[in-house]
Amino acid sequence: MTLTIRPAAPSDLPTIMQFIRDLAAYEKLSHAVRFTEDILGDNLFGTRPMAEVLIGEVSGAPQGFALFFHNFSTFEGRPGIYLEDLFVRPEARGAGLGKALLVELARLAVERRCARLEWAVLDWNAPSIGFYKALGAHPMDEWTVMRVDGEALSGLAGM
Repeated sequence: MTLTIRPAAPSDLPTIMQFIRDLAAYEKLSHAVRFTEDILGDNLFGTRPMAEVLIGEVSGAPQGFALFFHNFSTFEGRPGIYLEDLFVRPEARGAGLGKALLVELARLAVERRCARLEWAVLDWNAPSIGFYKALGAHPMDEWTVMRVDGEALSGLAGM
């Protein structure tokens, strides 16, 4: 069994879309998936990509992905990497692919002179929380994530 981590290419878009749908189902959030192939493709591979994707393969077959983008720490004066989604197909879990994806993200963060690598995890996802802690991650319990979307976002924008 060989693990490979590689940057995604436009030809990976259908696989990425399925990974996102599978992740949403696992998180009980399938109802929240609203992207179209054109929108996602343009934002990942268009003239101004907004995010990057790593594809994790086991023996040459795509079995997981990590979707990430740069954020910025004003206190550090440097960028960071924000991991939006990490998913490994159930049949490939335990092979080390999740860790390999995070190791590659950490390598990219160091190579790009980022101050940190961070992500959010659902409170109920104890297996993932334990996995992340075992890798050295720590929860930011003193922070609350805030969000404005949908009609509230349009209203705030005055539209």
